[in-house]
Amino acid sequence: MQENPIDKKHITETPSILPYAHTIGAPVIKPVDKGKVKGRAMAAMNQQVDNQMDQLYAQMHLLAEQAKKLQDRVEISNRIYDAEINFQPLISHIYHLYKNEETGKHIMSMIGPNEWGRSKKIGAFVATVKMLADHTWDILEGNKDEV
Repeated sequence: MQENPIDKKHITETPSILPYAHTIGAPVIKPVDKGKVKGRAMAAMNQQVDNQMDQLYAQMHLLAEQAKKLQDRVEISNRIYDAEINFQPLISHIYHLYKNEETGKHIMSMIGPNEWGRSKKIGAFVATVKMLADHTWDILEGNKDEV
C-alpha cells in the first residue's frame, strides 16, 4: 500500500465537520452571523406582536362602543319608563321622547319633532326611539345635549 504524500496534519477523517470547503467543487460554507439572524427574527416577532395588538385594540374599541350603546339604551329606557305615557307602546314602533322644561319631567309622544306644525310642542326634544322585543329602547335619533 502506498503512503499518502500529503502530510497527516493537513488531512482529516471527517471532512464534513470542517468550517470550510475541503474540495474545489464543494459549496462555500460561510459562518452564520448569529446577530443578523437574531435581529431578523426579533423584527419579525415584533411585527407580528404589533399586528396582533392592533387587532386586540380594534376589538376592545368595538366592545367599548357596544357597551356604551347598551348603557345608553338602559339610561333612555329608565327615562322613558319614568316618563308620562298616555298610550300603550308597541314593540318595533317608533316614538319620541320630550322633556317638559318647566317641570323637568319626560313625556312620550307618537308625534315627531318635525310633525308638530303650528301647535305648541310639549317640550324639548330628547330622542326618537323604537321599542325592542326586550322592552328596552333603541335610540334612532337623539338630541346630543339630552341623551
